[in-house]
Amino acid sequence: MARVSNTPASRPEVIQSLIDGVDRYNPDNVSILEEYLATQCTNKECDAMANLAILKLYQFNTHLTNDQVVNNILVKALTTLPEPDFNLCLYLLNEQMVTEEPVVRLIALQDLIEQARFADFWKLYEGDDIYKELTAEVLGFEDSIRANIAGAVAMTFQSIEADNLGAYLHLKGQALSDFIKAQGWTESNGVVAIPVNKDNEAKTTVLTENIKFEQLTKVIGHSNDA
Repeated sequence: MARVSNTPASRPEVIQSLIDGVDRYNPDNVSILEEYLATQCTNKECDAMANLAILKLYQFNTHLTNDQVVNNILVKALTTLPEPDFNLCLYLLNEQMVTEEPVVRLIALQDLIEQARFADFWKLYEGDDIYKELTAEVLGFEDSIRANIAGAVAMTFQSIEADNLGAYLHLKGQALSDFIKAQGWTESNGVVAIPVNKDNEAKTTVLTENIKFEQLTKVIGHSNDA
């Protein structure tokens, strides 16, 4: 199975036992997992394994499917990008659900984030109130998205125009300045400096060419003939 996002530090013992044991396939436990999802939506944590267990139960017991729960699971998965949680969730949905409007809209948001089209993400998200409705139950959704965008920026740039960064984060003025400071970055003359890290550090590439012994002897032979 593909890797999912890290286990939250506060995973309850009862949830851990459900995930590890055969009880994860017991439909009587779906309400426990749904309540745990509701907790995640308020404490800004995301437990992908537990949420995937809900979708697996829905897959085997379609009559239990709660559309709002599915929506919240997908929204929480958006907050963990670039982790693969969102796609793993999609794999457990039936074909009809994947083609329905709420899921299609969330997939559109995912595509823009994965393509690093961050300004377009905010344009789409802010351009239609339906997106605010879809994400309303997941507290801190926008902050989580900004944190992930900041992570992508830190992996890519050592410096970036403040205006471009503001467009990526959909922030400006004091809100942008506060965000920059919170990241440990510095701004001067409209340029944001990002500390060097293992991802954005320029690396020297050494190119080597392997020459087989037979090729080398031919080269030496030609030299001697000359």
